[in-house]
Amino acid sequence: MKQPDVAVLGLGAMGHAFAANLLKKGFRVYGWNRTRARGEDLIAAGLTLTDSAAEAVQKADVVIAMLSDGETTEQVLHEAKAALKQGATLCQMGTIGVEKTDALITFFAQARPDVVFIDAPVSGTKAPAENAQILVMASGDRSRAQAAEAVFDAIGKGTQWLGEAGKSARMKLVINSWLIGLMQSLAESTRLADQFGFSTDDLWQVLDGGPLAAPYAKMKLGMMASDDYTPQMHLQWALKDAKLALDASDSSLPALENIASVWQQAVEAGHGEEDLAVIYKYLKSQ
Repeated sequence: MKQPDVAVLGLGAMGHAFAANLLKKGFRVYGWNRTRARGEDLIAAGLTLTDSAAEAVQKADVVIAMLSDGETTEQVLHEAKAALKQGATLCQMGTIGVEKTDALITFFAQARPDVVFIDAPVSGTKAPAENAQILVMASGDRSRAQAAEAVFDAIGKGTQWLGEAGKSARMKLVINSWLIGLMQSLAESTRLADQFGFSTDDLWQVLDGGPLAAPYAKMKLGMMASDDYTPQMHLQWALKDAKLALDASDSSLPALENIASVWQQAVEAGHGEEDLAVIYKYLKSQ
């Protein structure tokens, strides 16, 4: 099978990494971002940077949508609908929640039944994305997804298929609600360690080699120790994901509700653009 031509809509941290990896692996890539400057560094590597989403998708066999939120994703994809190639595959890869995902699935089934809609958020942040080490959680009609699978293989280390379209958006909220809880718990435990006179190194030495030694925790402890919160995942986007999980849940999630409230305060205090590990610094300042 010839490599599919790919359009990437949204060249933020994740979309930029996807486009860069696809270019490295010889794919023809069209890119669009609301702020054009985000993609200009990839032009030398072969990116065709367009002025509109519609222009980006015209010749693409596979379209990746990796936009900041549900509203933006809906707006951009509705506008690009008519320009999509006959039989194109549309991979919605941002974290936009259950309601917006289901609405897009219904919209494309009615407006463009020829288009294969794959619901495909990812597990992994900026560094894994840059190194093609993310996991793609895909759902939709796999029998029509060969072109999408070729793209997923180029940007990630594996693809987990979860069933009908919409399942992945739900699993993404499950994973992120756990990650958010883990981050808050680690920040609070590290604050307690501080109070007892232990360093982040002391804490990791005790965890290391045991069942609680998550590589994720090691990376975040490193950020806390160095006071460097260069974002792998912005606190404001993690807060958005917490709210999406709360909105989608039928049952009470008291810890997540509490965390969302604290993180909202941290964002209002000016930490939204920093990595979510900055919650440790915020707690320390209280």
